[in-house]
Amino acid sequence: MTAMAPSRAEPDLSFLLDRTSHVLRTQMAAALAEIGLTARMHCVLVHALEDERTQIQLAELGDMDKTTMVVTVDALEKAGLAERRPSSKDRRARIIAVTEKGARVAAQSQEIVDGVHRAALESLSKDDRDDLLRIMNLLVNGHLGTPAEAPAQARRARESTK
Repeated sequence: MTAMAPSRAEPDLSFLLDRTSHVLRTQMAAALAEIGLTARMHCVLVHALEDERTQIQLAELGDMDKTTMVVTVDALEKAGLAERRPSSKDRRARIIAVTEKGARVAAQSQEIVDGVHRAALESLSKDDRDDLLRIMNLLVNGHLGTPAEAPAQARRARESTK
C-alpha cells in the first residue's frame, strides 16, 4: 500500500511568505549590486546615519550575527563608506561612522531600495496594495511580531579521527 501525503487544511502561508521574500531579496541584491553594495551594507549605512550606533546595535537592527557584521563593516571601510570610531557617548565603545562618500551612497541605495519596493507594490491594484500593507502590518505587529524560542539542539560528541 502506498502512503499518501496528508491533505492540506490551510493555505501554505510559510511558502507564500518565503517565496515572495526570497524573490524580493534577489531583486534587491541585483539592484544594489549595480552600485557595489549588498543589502546588509545598505542596512548598516542607513542605520548608522540615523544615530550613533555600535556594531552590536547595528547587527541587532539588521538581524546579523557578529561575524557577518564584522565582514560587512570591513567591506564598508575598504570601500571608504564607513569607519570604526570611538563613541562620543561612551569612550570604551566604538561606533560605525558613515563617511561623506558613504552618506551619498546611502542616499543612492535608499532610492534603489524604494524603487524595488515600489515596483513590487505597483504590480498590485491600489486597493490590493493598501490591503496587503494593512494586513502585513497587522501580522508583524501582532501574531507574527515575536519569534518563538527555537528548541536547543542536542549536540553530538565529535567522533575521534584516530
